[in-house]
Amino acid sequence: MKAFITGIAGFAGSYLASHLIRQGFEVSGTVRHSTRLDNLKPILHHIQLYACDLLDRETVFNTIRDAKPDYIYHLAADSNVTASWDHSLDTLYNNIACQAHLLDAIRICHPGCRILIAGSSEQYGYVKPEELPIKETNPFRPLNPYAVSKISQEHLAYQNYKTYGLHTVIVRTFHHTGPGRSDNVVTSSFAKQIAEIEKGLKPPILHVGNLSAVRDFLDVRDVVRAYKLALDCCEPGEAYNIASGHALSVNEMLTMLLSFSQASIEIQVDPLRLRPSDSAAVYAGYEKFHARTGWKPEIPLEQTLLDLLNSWRAKLS
Repeated sequence: MKAFITGIAGFAGSYLASHLIRQGFEVSGTVRHSTRLDNLKPILHHIQLYACDLLDRETVFNTIRDAKPDYIYHLAADSNVTASWDHSLDTLYNNIACQAHLLDAIRICHPGCRILIAGSSEQYGYVKPEELPIKETNPFRPLNPYAVSKISQEHLAYQNYKTYGLHTVIVRTFHHTGPGRSDNVVTSSFAKQIAEIEKGLKPPILHVGNLSAVRDFLDVRDVVRAYKLALDCCEPGEAYNIASGHALSVNEMLTMLLSFSQASIEIQVDPLRLRPSDSAAVYAGYEKFHARTGWKPEIPLEQTLLDLLNSWRAKLS
């Protein structure tokens, strides 16, 4: 079986590639000329990489013709929520155009494969307290341009399923973290700052944004297990939450990370880290996905955060 991952060098993409290799798949994926391959170093000799900018329609068509995968995992996206406010049109165009090119190429060149579209919890946006935990039937009330782009991607996937019969499965993935996560994500930002303070690389002040936000966090290793199961077991044209089902405040996660360190650290709010708009609480149930696949999260968040902190300690040593 052949698996193809757009954004294979990214955080989730590299973990997914490793997971699929262990499952016996031939794995390939897309990179751009500027892509850093650090995340792929342990598996580079096990995968095939295609230099493919998904905004280049002809290159996407040629890549799908050559790869001929059985499973396609579309993870590539402009995913920085904060940047999407400053570059809203770029975020919308890039995420929608890339997927449109990919689905067109699949429809014309290789229509028999299965396609996973990686959505986001950001799509739900403003959620009323009585709607928690979020179900897949909850309406979208997006609060940032990135969320709007992901909703559009989901509608494109559904349209291609209904119009052309493509086997598209949508997952709305909630916050996930783990070793190797970029520091533009809150948990990794905290972990990096703690590691820097421990090593004397910065003053003992940890800068934070909104600590009261309540979120649903998963380990990336649980997420990529879910992605594999989604294409094995889930119904095409359907959307599924990939979530922990539990609510935890950002402050609680920070407290957990600080408990792993002996350093004396002062907490300071940085106004630049506050979003223009944000949901107070976002967490979801995963019953629909569990019913199809039997999946449930296995890695405790405490272990995830300790592994994340230790990865920053190792990287900075």
